Amino acid sequence: MPKPLPVKTFGLTHIALAVRDPQRSLQFYRAVIGAQPVYEGKDFVQAQTPGSRDVLVFERRRARAGRAGGVIHFGFRLKRPVDIAVAVRAAVAAGGAVLQQGEFVAGEPYVFFKDPDGYEVEIWYELPTPLDPGRWRGNAAKRR
Repeated sequence: MPKPLPVKTFGLTHIALAVRDPQRSLQFYRAVIGAQPVYEGKDFVQAQTPGSRDVLVFERRRARAGRAGGVIHFGFRLKRPVDIAVAVRAAVAAGGAVLQQGEFVAGEPYVFFKDPDGYEVEIWYELPTPLDPGRWRGNAAKRR
């Protein structure tokens, strides 16, 4: 029997976080990355970052809020490396605590910070790689 081929996807689409207060989490991520609500219920908010298809789900689960489990952190990729300073200011102004900031390699700045529930979040710029979709590889110069 032939080995099945891997399924093709658009990549990681969402992360669901246990939080103490979904609205507070929405306000934090709105202030830091511009997240906007697309669905809201009594105990959850689903938000998207404008211009992308990523989804953040904030589920009211107070007892589990902020627990890392096997997930160390999650991250958002900058469109331009010069925007790292904007990301740091936004995270701090929204109540986040910066844990670490620097460059992985020349031209790849990053910041790690904690959100109000204690989750570790990364914002960084990644230089184009050979695995990037063609539109990103081809626009590498425009993104810098």
